[in-house]
Amino acid sequence: MESVPLTPHPQKISALQRWGAVGLATLSVLLIDQLSKAWALRRLSSAEVVDVVFSLRFNLAFNTGMAFSKGAGKGPLIGIVALLVAGVLLFIARKSTSILQLVFIGIVVGGAVGNVIDRLSRVGEAPNFTETGFMSGAVVDFIDLQWWPIFNVADAAIVVGGIGLVLIGLRAPVEEDRSSDASTGDQLDEPTDEPTDVPTDAPADSAGADSADG
Repeated sequence: MESVPLTPHPQKISALQRWGAVGLATLSVLLIDQLSKAWALRRLSSAEVVDVVFSLRFNLAFNTGMAFSKGAGKGPLIGIVALLVAGVLLFIARKSTSILQLVFIGIVVGGAVGNVIDRLSRVGEAPNFTETGFMSGAVVDFIDLQWWPIFNVADAAIVVGGIGLVLIGLRAPVEEDRSSDASTGDQLDEPTDEPTDVPTDAPADSAGADSADG
């Protein structure tokens, strides 16, 4: 009887499915991020604060550093690092067979590119920051929890996508071990072509020997 593997082999996905998942996630994050920043600049530019629910409020801020207002003034370096990370993730996506992993990669890439767009296109817009060098533009932040540094949709996407990739990475070794165990079980259960019943002529030979010794 043919045995069934406990864990199926990873399903192959086409190039269209792979890059479609990454591209859709990336573009979705970029669209939401840029539209929300445009809204924040238009709605909150007069120092107005919009209370939403509990401690959440919308409060416009400009960040010349990295996510969550850290590393102020190091935008060019942070922007280059963000692009390098996005490139590495896209390289990893070439070998991925998990749609969920590809979606998380796209989410992180979308967040990274969203903030890089700000650094490139908003040079000189931040109050009290006069630097006009390459990628020295300020990132628009507006989501204020009041107990956490002000952030934006791109920042949130980077964090959520990064956590998702870590969780998938932690699961991968377990799934590989199960697949290996299932493969070993299949090999043990495979029927062999060797005969299992070997006829013996031992009794007849013994009888012949007895009569010969008579």
